[in-house]
Amino acid sequence: MSTWSRPSAGPGHCAAYTGAENEPAARIIVKVAQACGINPQVLLVTLQKERSLITDTSPTAGDYQVSMGYGCPDTAPCNAEFYGFYNQVYKAAWQFRQYTNFPDRRYKIGAVSIAFHPNTACGATTVGIRNQATANLYNYTPYQPNAAALANLNGSGDSCSSYGNRNFWVFFNNWFGSPTGAGNPFGNVELYEAKPGTVRVAGWALDPNTTESIAVHVYVGPAGFAFTASGSRPDVGAAYPGNGSAHGFDATIKVPTSGTQDVCVYGINVGQGVNALIGCKRMLVMGGSPLGTVDTMVAGVGSVTVSGWTLDPDITGPIPVHIYVDGVGVAYQANKPRAGLAATYPGYGDNHGFSETIPVAPGDHRICVYGINTGPGAHVELACRTVSIVGEKGRSPFGNFETAVGDAQGVRVGGWALDPDTVAPIAVHVYVDGVGYAIRADQTRTDVGRVYPVHGNQHGFAASIPAASGARNVCAFAINSGPGPHTLLGCRSVVVPDAIREQGRSPIGRVEAVSASGSAITVSGWALDQDTVNSIPIHVYVDGVGVALTADEPRPDVGRAYPGYGDAHGFAETLGATAGTHSVCVYAINTGAGPHTLLSCRDVTVGQTAPVEAGRSPIGNFEAVTAAGGSISISGWALDPDTASSIHVHVYVDGVGAAYLADEPRADVGRAYPGLGDAHGFVESFAASPGQHTVCVYGINTGAGPHTLLGCRAVTS
Repeated sequence: MSTWSRPSAGPGHCAAYTGAENEPAARIIVKVAQACGINPQVLLVTLQKERSLITDTSPTAGDYQVSMGYGCPDTAPCNAEFYGFYNQVYKAAWQFRQYTNFPDRRYKIGAVSIAFHPNTACGATTVGIRNQATANLYNYTPYQPNAAALANLNGSGDSCSSYGNRNFWVFFNNWFGSPTGAGNPFGNVELYEAKPGTVRVAGWALDPNTTESIAVHVYVGPAGFAFTASGSRPDVGAAYPGNGSAHGFDATIKVPTSGTQDVCVYGINVGQGVNALIGCKRMLVMGGSPLGTVDTMVAGVGSVTVSGWTLDPDITGPIPVHIYVDGVGVAYQANKPRAGLAATYPGYGDNHGFSETIPVAPGDHRICVYGINTGPGAHVELACRTVSIVGEKGRSPFGNFETAVGDAQGVRVGGWALDPDTVAPIAVHVYVDGVGYAIRADQTRTDVGRVYPVHGNQHGFAASIPAASGARNVCAFAINSGPGPHTLLGCRSVVVPDAIREQGRSPIGRVEAVSASGSAITVSGWALDQDTVNSIPIHVYVDGVGVALTADEPRPDVGRAYPGYGDAHGFAETLGATAGTHSVCVYAINTGAGPHTLLSCRDVTVGQTAPVEAGRSPIGNFEAVTAAGGSISISGWALDPDTASSIHVHVYVDGVGAAYLADEPRADVGRAYPGLGDAHGFVESFAASPGQHTVCVYGINTGAGPHTLLGCRAVTS
């Protein structure tokens, strides 16, 4: 059955219980016995005497519901608040511990009048209660067996007989032997307390065969420690007048190792009988060698930064941490704040962190970190790792010359480059037919930063280089920042188009989507005049009423398709409209001689219901993946049917992910899913190391519902 967690009931009482799924009854009994310090034999016998659950081969749900008889008085129905096997076992053990911790009750050690039956006419006699365990049983079941019940131990007595405590005695004796033993020691552990480096136990123990103080042995896990129970306990002397009062113990033990341990106390027998377990509790104890971890070892330029935490469980203050580079050590103090430590290790505080930057020569180095012991135990190796330090080693730069495109202004180039001997951006020299131009590779390229994390993101370049029209040879060099040769990233043959001039040609373009949402119409697409590189006007007519706009939105795909004209030729405009069906026509306006161009006329209905969140998963298509020159390119489309907005796609390369927005125009998608628009395409490129890679693309849900795997492809770069 599934159990729930319960907090500690306080010092000397039931410890916290950690709940779990599908716990068997036996495990619940053991965990409750350990948490509350109650002999599990007592719990088993109580289950039997209340509902016969140990021997019954076909118990009912009702038997489990009130299995320990807790909250079930003889004169009223059971309290439903305490129903359930786990609830019953825990609350009964809690109650026994409550009786022990607060013994001043009706039934306590000494001479007490105890009834035979709930019917007061059956009478009562005085019983001499000799120990707290017996008092606990009478507080739980407040009747004694009469002569008729005792005369037939395995059967029935008369109408004044009660059987609870009689049956407890019978079952316990039959299963586990006499509870009084043969003069065995007994007592009570009243306190278990864990502190940094120690555990404390306190209580009392005596041997009924002697008035002398006896030895107690305390075990923390497998390690044993001997003490004498000789402290003054007048209360024990009053309860056991023939044995004296010198039977108390209060012992503090150095903890040899940290972790969850069973702390057990034994009374050591003096005469007839055997040693006896007085109490046992499972608890987290702290002691011995240091604990800790190294979170990061980050290589920099000529240095390494090491961070983490360490503490010695024997003390609450900071301890030294030694960091060795290739066997040469430096001592530091682990005294920086580290959030969360105090919650994990109560009593120690948060000031056990360290973060140190150490100068190190370039190259591969072995970095080892040790937590230094201050008391019992030994020093502890927290981590040993090999780290590559960036620094001048005469290595050549590398990178990728990704694009070289001719346009009316010359040649547009792009790519990335870095020098492995520095994290700083480097120069790139671009030569057009042997004429050089210097640019900086200092633009953000997060894909490069992911592949080369030590060097960061600032290694991209993109520039426009002047060039005359015609066929041109374009070469890019990564410039070494120190000794060593420069690196040719590549050469490209590029055609720079003739200067664009007015030839009376008509504009061209495309209306990719016309959609309605609420009380508005949105049109999108692109348009350009081949006689100019400038953005041109478009006129949008709704039922013959026109509005002048400009096609000047970025469209890299158009720029690639028409080299020399640039990217600023897209449009995506929203116009107000009344409910109903409207005719929408879009014209590209000629800026010189020649006619204008009708790009499209379409009907669209305003007032249709907008998409709503329905928990549906995204859809789409991972259409292509290619690799060239140290880069991987992907393309496709993705949309969430619960929104017309563009959604994110997450792209994973060998398990390492990055987020992109699927917002490129895709008229085909807009036509297939009217009402959701066409801004759902993605076209992305990113750096990749040589070799085979697995590329996976996910459509990310914008609301309720799962994300969608659009596909995984293998590609070799």
